[in-house]
Amino acid sequence: MRVICLFFASALAVFASRAVISLNGTWQLAESLDSAQPPQDYPHRVPVPGLAHSATPPLAAIDAFDSREFIQVSIREKRLPESARVEHAGIPRQQRNYLWYKRRFTAPPRTARLLLRIRKAQFGHAVYLNGAYIGEARACWSATFFDLSGSVHWGGTNDLVVRVGAHPAVLPVWAPAGTDFEKYKWTPGIYDDVDLIALPSAAYIEHVQAAPRLGDSAVLIETTLRNRGSEPARLEVRNSIGDLASTPRAITIPPGETAAVQSTIRLPQPHLWSPSDPYLYTVRTTAGKDSIDTRFGFREFRFDTATKRAYLNGKPFFLRGSNITLHRFFEDPLSKQHPWDRAWVKRLLSELPKKFHWNAFRFCIGPVPDFWFDIADEAGLLIQNEFFIWNGRAYFPPYREEELIAQYSDWMRDHWNHPSLAIWDASNETSSDMLRERVIPAVRKLDLSGRPWDNGYSIPSGPDDPVEDHPYLFSRIRAGGNFQMTELTRMTGSKTTNAGHPSAHAAIVNEYGWLWLNRDGTPALLTEAVYEKLLGRDATPKQRFETYAYYLAGLTEFWRAHRNFAGVLHFTWLTCSYPGVKTGDHWRDVGKLELEPNFEEWVGEAFKPLGLYINFWDPRLRRGEQRVYSVMMVNDDPVPREGKLTLAFAGGESQSVTFQIPALGAHTWNFSLAAPAAAGGVELAATAQTGGGFTRSRRKILIE
Repeated sequence: MRVICLFFASALAVFASRAVISLNGTWQLAESLDSAQPPQDYPHRVPVPGLAHSATPPLAAIDAFDSREFIQVSIREKRLPESARVEHAGIPRQQRNYLWYKRRFTAPPRTARLLLRIRKAQFGHAVYLNGAYIGEARACWSATFFDLSGSVHWGGTNDLVVRVGAHPAVLPVWAPAGTDFEKYKWTPGIYDDVDLIALPSAAYIEHVQAAPRLGDSAVLIETTLRNRGSEPARLEVRNSIGDLASTPRAITIPPGETAAVQSTIRLPQPHLWSPSDPYLYTVRTTAGKDSIDTRFGFREFRFDTATKRAYLNGKPFFLRGSNITLHRFFEDPLSKQHPWDRAWVKRLLSELPKKFHWNAFRFCIGPVPDFWFDIADEAGLLIQNEFFIWNGRAYFPPYREEELIAQYSDWMRDHWNHPSLAIWDASNETSSDMLRERVIPAVRKLDLSGRPWDNGYSIPSGPDDPVEDHPYLFSRIRAGGNFQMTELTRMTGSKTTNAGHPSAHAAIVNEYGWLWLNRDGTPALLTEAVYEKLLGRDATPKQRFETYAYYLAGLTEFWRAHRNFAGVLHFTWLTCSYPGVKTGDHWRDVGKLELEPNFEEWVGEAFKPLGLYINFWDPRLRRGEQRVYSVMMVNDDPVPREGKLTLAFAGGESQSVTFQIPALGAHTWNFSLAAPAAAGGVELAATAQTGGGFTRSRRKILIE
């Protein structure tokens, strides 16, 4: 009897307030052509979260789908006739339209409401509980909620079925399902957490938004409440951060309605969040019997058009980093369950980037699981979060404006408390009046932190929004032209028209290079002509890896040195690698996250906060030739730096100066040196030595 009493006491303690019950794990899986009813048999097993290509036994051709954008590119490249063009999402190449996920769970004792939360599933999903249809959603990149209360067997066994679209074409043509001209495989699945939320009352906290106000040393907290009951609900809303609390606010919510309450908590001498000190607060919100904890960082991030700079906590800040195209990595045969392995993601997103002195990433062309943002918060990263739209300048899909507004709103809701989320990115390389003039203005006001918006190749929507620039200089070679690194010495590193144009706003170069290699050292599809021009047809993987790292480091130095960009983010840190793909990353072993050594050696130097750039790219010099060499230096740190700057030929003449460079400053020094007297290959190196270490910029030169 004592054990039974303890059990009921424990149950009451748990369900007197909100409880979250994970449904992650192995689910059963079936497939079908039609969507009418759940199947009887479920012959496969699949991980949740994960993707259907991890099912056992495997599902044939599970990711075979020719997207509208892939077909457009194939027509442009003369691999398909004009008659192949489609206006819908694309053409499936598999014998299924739907996947059915099933699992059994034991429900908690009766509570006021039981919600199912599916954080992300593609492509669209519907929910059934104990044979009853609950509802469906079109969203592929944001959390959805379903009320199970009317069909659940409280305290008993329940059968949950989630129907997921097997490819983008199952969704209406007016709903976004993802667009990417360089993506070949489209894999369905429930690719983020699934859980149950047991609520103690029919009126509850739907979500909380915490928005820091640096000028007032305060946090504005907005609590959105929902009443799923049949009677009006009167609630008192309280917020607290440690020992500090807001004034309680009372509100009455009609049945079936939502309402929002705002309050403020002042923090004397708030602890600011930054990449060097990613301090996190927690606000506890209570409303009636319900309560929820929300983590946030006290920080502000913005751009300024007048100075063309980014500002973190009121001070100029230079972004350095890379891109992650996770939905392309989903195509990779080696992706497996790595994106849901926290240790793997932490090494990818936090541990290794610190070695490269990165403070920023763009999550490019598709979202990541939510816990990636938790890791970014703790690592002190600033994230440009990009909605899954890439359609170029000439074509925009027939998406409905109201559908985009609804989906952008939910996508924002999932992430607006993360201090790591610095920039909302409406699209990649896309020009759309609808996004710029109507969608962004409609949703940006939802973010009480007022984050800036990027919008691909459209000119900015807001007066201080930035633009992205993708100056792919080596792409000229693929187009039949030419580019040589020697051209950089006559360039100023200004924004190109491969961006939102015309615009004088702050710019981020978040793609550059066009030098991609597969992980075996063979050229990616877009760079075959580039490497043939640079190295010839008989080049070895070793030669290509060395060239890639050398030129990528040089381009990084160049874009940083001229200070025309608020941020420099290379493309790309993670993507797929298999024969025929168009881009590439830098992993020698992606499972172990071991980098290609040349990239690690050269590019790590190029991103150091104290940056150097030798404005010289001639591949040959005459023996003993006297020249003047310009060395540019930038200081991304908020403190002055000083030390010794040396320019030297390896084993030859050198010259040094003592330097002092102000916080966030830039300067150029000229050195006059004679080339070595002996013929052969030699390295010219600029080295800035400080009390805290050194930075190098190097050039490979043949002395003749």
